[in-house]
Amino acid sequence: MMGTSDLGEGRTVSWRVRAALALLLVLAGLTVWVTNRLLTDRFTETTRNAAELQLALNSGNLMAELRQNRIVPQLLARDPSLIEALVTGDHSLSTQRLISFVEEIGAASLMLLDKDGRTVAATDRNRIGSQHRSEQYFVDAIRNTATIFTVQPLESAGYAFVYSRRVTSGGDTLGVILVEVDLAKFQRAWAGISEAIMVTDSQGIVILSTEPRWRGKSETEALVDDTPQNAILRAIRATTDWSALPADAYLQGEAVIRLEKPVPFRGWRMVSFTTYASIRERVNGVLALEIMGFAILLALAFYMLSRRSALRVALFQRESSELRALNAQLQREIAERVRVQENLAMAEQTLEQSSKLAALGEMSAAVSHELNQPLAAMKTYLAGARLLLTRNRPDEALSAFGRIDDLIERMGAITRQLKSYARKGQEDLSPVCMQEALAASLAMMEPQLRQRHVQITRNLPKRRVEVMGDRLRIEQVMINLLRNAIDATKSVDDPRIDIILAAGETATLTIRDNGPGIEDKDTLFEPFYTTKQPGDGIGLGLAISSGIVNELGGRLTARNGQRGGAVFEMQLPILAETPGQGEVEAAE
Repeated sequence: MMGTSDLGEGRTVSWRVRAALALLLVLAGLTVWVTNRLLTDRFTETTRNAAELQLALNSGNLMAELRQNRIVPQLLARDPSLIEALVTGDHSLSTQRLISFVEEIGAASLMLLDKDGRTVAATDRNRIGSQHRSEQYFVDAIRNTATIFTVQPLESAGYAFVYSRRVTSGGDTLGVILVEVDLAKFQRAWAGISEAIMVTDSQGIVILSTEPRWRGKSETEALVDDTPQNAILRAIRATTDWSALPADAYLQGEAVIRLEKPVPFRGWRMVSFTTYASIRERVNGVLALEIMGFAILLALAFYMLSRRSALRVALFQRESSELRALNAQLQREIAERVRVQENLAMAEQTLEQSSKLAALGEMSAAVSHELNQPLAAMKTYLAGARLLLTRNRPDEALSAFGRIDDLIERMGAITRQLKSYARKGQEDLSPVCMQEALAASLAMMEPQLRQRHVQITRNLPKRRVEVMGDRLRIEQVMINLLRNAIDATKSVDDPRIDIILAAGETATLTIRDNGPGIEDKDTLFEPFYTTKQPGDGIGLGLAISSGIVNELGGRLTARNGQRGGAVFEMQLPILAETPGQGEVEAAE
């Protein structure tokens, strides 16, 4: 039998064990509570920052599309063929003319109205003959000399976004040109992300959204069915799903982050909703690891105490049974942890796929613009080849197939260049190194230069020459000037292009070729002026380049060289030299 001292020692050990276990449980609970608060705040801030960045990118993409299409009515209103068609009333070629524009511009549709509001030409032939005399975009365009933007409700749940401008000749109003902007593609791109997004006008009416039933309503009306019905239900959901941080908003019964950003266009606003679910899963995963660690410590404590408790041999079997039960519980917790990790891995894969889909949506406009022209030409050559084969003229059909092969090579070159074109221009200006921008432009034009065997000579300063601008737009101007120089030397046996960069009061880039020179310098920068063969261009490259340089505070000039050939000069305000500004290695 055990003595009194043994029983006293057993009671002392039991008291200490209970105190240690109580302290361990308190420590575990406190650690889990603190971890939950800290990780919840951290992951919430990370998710909010990511949502704000995505909202800024979406707003920038929307503004870029609106600005890109704003200049189109002004250019088309000065098109000589369209003006001639309105004057003479002969519109047999106007529709085809508009179709050729829409493929290069990337607008949703183009329409030409006469002064009575009747559609005389349209990229959608079903609209020809329709009346628009009472429509707001026609009435406002007739009354104003500037380009008018109109949000037009559609019969289906949605809106049409239209730029309109009056077409005049000699002071007389001939009609109106309409350019419908394709903003629905942003709704489709946003729908590929887990967030819900809406855009409201200055009156607070939803005009774009990932949810079709929201359009045409105010934000309050759109979300009224998704808000918890009473305070009790709201408290239950907040306690169950988001106990550590109150929800900012509720959407479809789920706590979400609501972010709002003004769109710098006619008082528009963009609102996004980001779910808290991913944050809760990440926090729960960490908490599961902590709980498992404390459970292991608890199991070790029981095991050590069981070995040291010689006075309670009779309780050994029961403690062993408890340890086996605890081990089974740990196995279940480990299995739960594995499941949580698998869910996290699946969520990461879903986020990665969503990012890829967003990138593909951003690049779709560039891909469509670059590939539509060769695809349209291939369709024409295939139709001609089919007709030639039907007429038993295989030699001429083989020639058409050869042209199709050339177009395929051209499309391959375009796809190899998409990595560079995937970058978007910045809305805010930043310092741009002219040497680096020129090197990137030459790398983009390398296939054409290598195919034509054009000799390139470069005279560049060793010191960095920097200007304030948008690097992508500056590279776009350089590529246009290089492409024009390559085209100008097609008829020369020994083609040569000289590139000179000088840094003085301005940064001056000179591109000189040994081609036939410039015939009409007065109309060189006018829209639709071109000396190329039909199908090679419509004369917008130099007009757009001149507009870009003017917006950056510089100027683009052209002249004939003393020894023949054309000379183009791009002058931009130079940045003052700053400390630490290094040198660039001069090209050979």
